[in-house]
Amino acid sequence: MSQKDIAVQVPSAAYVHIPFCRRRCFYCDFPVFVVGDTYGEPSYRSQGKTSGTISQYVDALCHEISISLAFSQPVTTIFFGGGTPSLLSTEQLQCILTALEKRFGIAAGVEISMEMDPGTYDLAQIAGYCSTGVNRVSLGVQAFQDELLTVAGRSHSVNDIFAAIDLINQVEIPQFSLDLISGLPHQSLVQWEDSLTKAVEVAPTHISIYDLTIEPGTAFGRYYKPGDNPLPTDETTVTMYQLGQKVLTGAGYEHYEISNYAKSGHQCKHNRVYWENRSYYGFGMGAASYVHGKRFTRPRKTKEYYEWLQNGALIDCEVTPLEDELLETLMLGLRLAEGLSLTVLVEKFGKEKVEEITQCLQPYFKQGWVEVVEERLRLTDPDGFLFSNMVLAHLFEKLGE
Repeated sequence: MSQKDIAVQVPSAAYVHIPFCRRRCFYCDFPVFVVGDTYGEPSYRSQGKTSGTISQYVDALCHEISISLAFSQPVTTIFFGGGTPSLLSTEQLQCILTALEKRFGIAAGVEISMEMDPGTYDLAQIAGYCSTGVNRVSLGVQAFQDELLTVAGRSHSVNDIFAAIDLINQVEIPQFSLDLISGLPHQSLVQWEDSLTKAVEVAPTHISIYDLTIEPGTAFGRYYKPGDNPLPTDETTVTMYQLGQKVLTGAGYEHYEISNYAKSGHQCKHNRVYWENRSYYGFGMGAASYVHGKRFTRPRKTKEYYEWLQNGALIDCEVTPLEDELLETLMLGLRLAEGLSLTVLVEKFGKEKVEEITQCLQPYFKQGWVEVVEERLRLTDPDGFLFSNMVLAHLFEKLGE
């Protein structure tokens, strides 16, 4: 695949970043701001200074959308992430969707996902979101034990979780995803199994499991070092991953991506755009986009983001080199259970390069972590997924020589 071929990929997905939360979770390194308990017009603060209202941010966001490069193809997936998008009013959400419709068009049957936190919405609010077109909710549960929610710095309780799920069921959202985190400080295998069991009992159509990563600059980054108590041992986190895979697949969920499980027909279409390394729009502070072969991340701070908008929202970066495109394709595509088509890899990157890749992976074929099934290169489940970082690190090192 030539650089020209990469550049003409037409985006069909849009990510919208809403950077507001009631509090910053102790593991979070996303660009977010803390706001009050009410939604709509509270001020948010950056480095101790009031930076403006949520409405002012929404106005800026809609302006960015209105001046962005557009193609003739309407978007087929929209994902509101954060932060906590459920701190928006229905009217603010509608403004953003209207801006997207005017600039890009929205396809019939569009998947519109919205991250929501327990305790941040009521029945009227979620019904309002549905009326704007939201048809997929991703609920940030993280754990079903109050003590672990406190440890993680979450703003909700277990009672809030069940109340939030009841509201989702009342409005009959077509697709409901639930997030859990494994490897939390003080988290035991008994607690983890209890969270998995309760997640299955509430019957979401999709479940995401994320292993805790200690990021620099976060509260956890200050409190803990990877591998130290009270974090679970590596052996325990491996067992947690294996237990998650066993419980969820046993309950009828398809393990379709390293961290994601879905009932039949309920995979996240938007996130598959990332894993398949397809083009997508991104809007808002810190949001990444991949348009015309250019990967670009917007400024993470309010002042810099607004200044970037005032200066014309220029995407000042180079087209991704073909070598980087290959590495990104491998890193993302091998996250999927189906892996990567060897035929497509040959078409894009050449037969010699694909032969080099398979040669590099020979030790992992023998170890049972990598396999080729029906001309698709994939990691095995669960062992290949568990050791994916080791496989990819070796592959990147050899390809970079």
